Amino acid sequence: MLARREHSRAELVQKLSADGTREDIQAVLDQLEQSGLLSDARFAESFVSSRAARFGTARLRHSLRAKGIADVIIAAALPADADSEINRAREVWRRKFATPPVDRADYARQARFLQQRGFTGDTIRKVLKETQE
Repeated sequence: MLARREHSRAELVQKLSADGTREDIQAVLDQLEQSGLLSDARFAESFVSSRAARFGTARLRHSLRAKGIADVIIAAALPADADSEINRAREVWRRKFATPPVDRADYARQARFLQQRGFTGDTIRKVLKETQE
């Protein structure tokens, strides 16, 4: 499984639960971590780099938590720069919408799209305000 892509420890526990006892699985995963073949930090970095161009920080954080990654590792893997968040949101908006919102309903539709992608309210307002100007 690790030859195809990085996995989190929690993902592997779930995938291997039908193949052995809990103690055996934990022992194998401990051995993989000690040898450097399994790393939650490396998984988080890979996950963020592959999805950061399409999703906001909130969605990335939520997805990593759902995959069993610790908050400390998540904080280290996510981009901390607010400017990069705005730039990513701007690029996601450009790929989906060719024109700025023309009325309130269109504004709400575009804002919902960006919100579903995991961008914060402040970021959404800045991006949509730029497009109207």
